[in-house]
Amino acid sequence: MAILVPRRTILAGIVGGGAMALTGCGGRSDRIGIGLITALTAQSAKSGEAISRGISIAIDEINAAGGLLGRKLELLRRDDESNPGKGVIAARELLYKERVAVLFGGLDTPVARAIVPIATAARTPFVVPWAAGTVITHNGTDPNFVFRVSAVDELVDKAMVGFAQRTYAARRPGLILLNNPWGQSNEKGLKAALAAAGLPLAGSEKFEHSDVDVTPQLGRLRAQGTDCLMMVATVGPSAQVVKSLDQMGWDVPIVSHWGPAGGRFSELAGPHAERVKFVQTYSFLGADTPVKARVLAALQARYPDIKGPQDVTPAVGVANSYDAMHLAALAIRKAGSLDGDAVRKGFTRIDRHEGLIKTYEHPFAHSQDALDERDYIWAEFDHGRIVPLSAKAA
Repeated sequence: MAILVPRRTILAGIVGGGAMALTGCGGRSDRIGIGLITALTAQSAKSGEAISRGISIAIDEINAAGGLLGRKLELLRRDDESNPGKGVIAARELLYKERVAVLFGGLDTPVARAIVPIATAARTPFVVPWAAGTVITHNGTDPNFVFRVSAVDELVDKAMVGFAQRTYAARRPGLILLNNPWGQSNEKGLKAALAAAGLPLAGSEKFEHSDVDVTPQLGRLRAQGTDCLMMVATVGPSAQVVKSLDQMGWDVPIVSHWGPAGGRFSELAGPHAERVKFVQTYSFLGADTPVKARVLAALQARYPDIKGPQDVTPAVGVANSYDAMHLAALAIRKAGSLDGDAVRKGFTRIDRHEGLIKTYEHPFAHSQDALDERDYIWAEFDHGRIVPLSAKAA
């Protein structure tokens, strides 16, 4: 069913870039376009596929229940290859050509940061189901069109310090960080968290995505008395840290942000991948709930590689995006239209939703982030699969 609006409203939207969401999917009146920009190739493709699966299962459920506003949802995916420039190009296409009603992002903070001003200018909600950079939602815009169902760096940094103290009795942590905006953001957050915990910083080292040997940086950290490494890096670089530690023969504990969970880390890091303990927001190996049973059954029916809960990996990609899509649908229902600003306000008016990760109560009424540190769990790799740590270890 087409949505009729006054001619002057259409003209104003075209001039201001805000009309792209009115018809939904490339101007079609029978579908509502949901855009997704994430890594679908290379080392992080596994994470992009997980995000795609979570959104797809949610869309299937929404469409089976009649869709939204009398129309079915359609997912339109674009590969950003973890490259901010390609993410921006994809965002412009999905927002201005395909006219998606809501745009979803992927796992890379630099890409998400680059998309924020594009979505804001288009006055279209930008939903982030993975990228954790604090500045993505704390972006200084008013009104703020960015909503996140994921971890938040400044909260993860505090959780990493607490975990290192509880689990390893860390006294002199050292930082090993990818040299990009995500690593820089976490360096600031980790230093603040260490200071708040009264722990001295042994040292802080950065390395490049292309580095194949991190032993110089790690050697300096060892010489400075580091007794626990705190790592912030994506899949490939995290694997290089582990391999460099193996070359050095340094058996130091590693407490990590969730970068290793985004792809082929276990394969790339080798036999000692399991030494890395990292934060997550969900595991299908956790407690059973009706929502979990429904989603797992749908995943197994749609994707042949899913034989059981242990095969849903990375689970955070599926869980975060599944919940985020349902929350976006509730926002559209609250708005009663596809007008971008109305949908933005709809997010803030969501009352309650029984999701996969938790039951959400007014998730965006006071914050752009629906999850906090109470929703974090700790995990490790076990024969290539991500499994939660025991209650004792966590």
